[in-house]
Amino acid sequence: MSSGFVEYLWEGLLVTLQLTVYGAALGLVFAFAAGLARLSGSRLLRGIAFLYTEIFRGFPALVLLFWLIFVIPAFGYQLDPLFAGTLALALNIGAYAAEVVRGAVQSVPSGQTEAAIALNFTPAQRMRKVILPQAVVAMIPPFSNNLIELLKATALVSLVYLPDLTFAGNLIRNATGDTTAVFLGLLVGYGVIALIFTALMRWLERIASRKLGRQVPPGAIARIFKRQSAEPQGV
Repeated sequence: MSSGFVEYLWEGLLVTLQLTVYGAALGLVFAFAAGLARLSGSRLLRGIAFLYTEIFRGFPALVLLFWLIFVIPAFGYQLDPLFAGTLALALNIGAYAAEVVRGAVQSVPSGQTEAAIALNFTPAQRMRKVILPQAVVAMIPPFSNNLIELLKATALVSLVYLPDLTFAGNLIRNATGDTTAVFLGLLVGYGVIALIFTALMRWLERIASRKLGRQVPPGAIARIFKRQSAEPQGV
């Protein structure tokens, strides 16, 4: 592979990682805002959060991307393509993750809240010191799934000519005609990135759990190596 193709791939990989990380960060903001608003005592906030989650879970990310890239400029506004891609992905994944936030907060035993009330904690203190630390641990595994879905969805931006990893792969395929090798390389590349993100989320889950005095069961890879090391030698 020529140095020019390698440069294309590195630039594409950088754009893919930027879309994933920026989209996850912005999606997390949407998720917490909407998830906590769904639990608010205000009907207005609950209504706005409900509309957000239902609408953006129903919108295909690709159609939303086309709107931000091709339709919004018709009204006189031109978004930066990277920002438009990040926003489309974040709005979509944030709507799914909002339900994760809501479910995790509701899963905290009510006795914890009652104990905090007995200690005269304000609602904000109860959420910050008692409920969220426990809920966040429960959120991390489903957030890991959302993150992988977000990574896979970044390939959509190649359809609006944003030079991500898939776009770079298509350029190389058009130049070399080697379809099998290029798409096999893309599959391996996305798979490796997904494994790295999964390992990072697992590490975060362990840290969060230890702060609560809990133990997280070992992952699949750790179980495989543990089982192999436990086998008797020379049998």
